[in-house]
Amino acid sequence: MMTAHPWRPYVLLVLAISIPLLLFESLFSHLIFVNRARPRIKRFAELPLRFRYDGTFKILQVADMHFGNGKATRCKDVLDSEFEWCSDLNTTRFLRRMIEAERPDLIAFTGDNIFGPSATDAAESLFRAFAPAMESMIPWAAILGNHDQESSMNREELMSLVSLMDYSVSQVNPPSAGGTMRIEGFGNYHIKVHGAPGSGLDNTSILNLYFLDSGDRVVVSGRKTYGWIRESQLNWVHSISQQSQLQVESQSLSPALAFFHIPIPEVRDLWFKKIKGTFQEYVACSFVNSGVLNTLVSMRDVKAVFFGHDHLNDFCGELNHISVCYGGGFGYHAYGRAGWPRRARVIKAELRKGSKTWMGIQNILTWKRIDDERLTKIDDQVLWSHADDEEEDSSHSQKDV
Repeated sequence: MMTAHPWRPYVLLVLAISIPLLLFESLFSHLIFVNRARPRIKRFAELPLRFRYDGTFKILQVADMHFGNGKATRCKDVLDSEFEWCSDLNTTRFLRRMIEAERPDLIAFTGDNIFGPSATDAAESLFRAFAPAMESMIPWAAILGNHDQESSMNREELMSLVSLMDYSVSQVNPPSAGGTMRIEGFGNYHIKVHGAPGSGLDNTSILNLYFLDSGDRVVVSGRKTYGWIRESQLNWVHSISQQSQLQVESQSLSPALAFFHIPIPEVRDLWFKKIKGTFQEYVACSFVNSGVLNTLVSMRDVKAVFFGHDHLNDFCGELNHISVCYGGGFGYHAYGRAGWPRRARVIKAELRKGSKTWMGIQNILTWKRIDDERLTKIDDQVLWSHADDEEEDSSHSQKDV
């Protein structure tokens, strides 16, 4: 006599085998497959960046964090009363406080984000250093200094990792670098900032940000020196500037800001000129002058340049009608001066108010905050004003006549 369900024994056999296997996998797989991490997609920043409804765009510059291994990495050049409890965590706390206080639209890390000799694992140190920026979900951009690559990753690997982190808008190099134009270094890129929503300029870049790799150390004719921005990089940024200005319908140029790590040689001349801030350290730059200042002047759109590298300098001055500014030493594992607080720079662009809507940029302002109990705000100043360009254009016209 045939059974009504001849397949039943086979089903029971499959269940008898599979159920114990599934139970075993759920209970013990984490002990066997210790490195089976689930892949996670990068959390992207909302692009394009744009001015706020109130007509402002704010950038927090973080120079020279020199992050090491976290709590185990001690502070340098702090008061004796602070040393015992001071570590990389002070840098992390300072960054979180700055983000909370200023709520920037972009965070710009201008190199020496980690201190290679103190970072056992470069990738882990980078994630720890940038953690407050990623947690804030604010777009952020980074370039390299002369110490980042002194751990377990080279400069290309570092920038590749940075570009893949949550909310990072950093790039290894621009897409054009893979074509006919070869750009030296890693971390040369252009970020566009569009006008305020509903302003008529919300689909137009009215502020351009140029990030450049100034290198680390090189040997020239048997002499060791700091790196510099190379000709290929200058040709690229000049071409990007020209393209950007062609896309602007108004007759006035869209202002631009440039960010890199190592200052240019001309910054030394500011010792003899009017500055705002502190000039208390020799300008450590390359003895090679590659013509960065001349290129930026010829572009006509760059209104201010921001760098780091020399932690005890935090001043702004002017070179050939371009403001040049140090960020000031931020990190607690970086060298500094006991009793001279760590600090950060803030840059704010303000739009002109038309009769019905926001127009182009009116002013570019800056100030610093020091890491004290109140995050004291110091050295407010105007770096550039639209009125300055109008006066300059008027003087050129009179000369031409």
